[in-house]
Amino acid sequence: MATARKWSNVAVAMQSALATALTVTGITKANPGVVTYTGTDPSNGDYVLLTISGMHQLNNRVARVANVNGAGNTFELEGINTTDFGTFSSGTVEVITFGTSVTTATSISSSGGGFDFLDTTTIHDSARSQVPGLPQAATYTMDHIWDVSDAGQVAMKTASDSQAKRCFKFTFGTGGQIMVFAGYVGFDGAPGGSAQEIVKTQSAITAQGTPTYYAS
Repeated sequence: MATARKWSNVAVAMQSALATALTVTGITKANPGVVTYTGTDPSNGDYVLLTISGMHQLNNRVARVANVNGAGNTFELEGINTTDFGTFSSGTVEVITFGTSVTTATSISSSGGGFDFLDTTTIHDSARSQVPGLPQAATYTMDHIWDVSDAGQVAMKTASDSQAKRCFKFTFGTGGQIMVFAGYVGFDGAPGGSAQEIVKTQSAITAQGTPTYYAS
């Protein structure tokens, strides 16, 4: 039976820095996928942003590093089964620092994330047939207590103004489950609300690539 979770004690962390990109020279088709790289070794437990060609399912995805082999310059993409993914051709990984906390959100809603379906019906069929197309981008919209001096809101405004991609980490207090993803922030910081209510503002994060989930 599934464990019910609440939007309570949820920590939202935003990327504050990316380390120097490591060149990826190979990714296996395995469970989990194994990355071969050149450059400074990451550490077990690091989160990395993948920019990948060929194995397109990993492009713009955030993953956690496991079983680093410094001598062989390899590490595992924890929890990601690449067996049926495309064939890797080139790419980089960047270690993420989640140094900015977003602590002013009062509500969150999600939209998108579904799949388009492509019609494959022929004149010989007696019923329509479909295959999955591309997934729609997921968007997370949050209401915030308006505070122009809040570090999280300042960082989101900076990312929005520069149209820069950022990585996010949601950690749920009940059970410690984690969601990580990369996306673009829309945040102009405009205040809104009604008489005698808390002044609020709104942000929207549009995910790029597929979110990754961890049990803890």
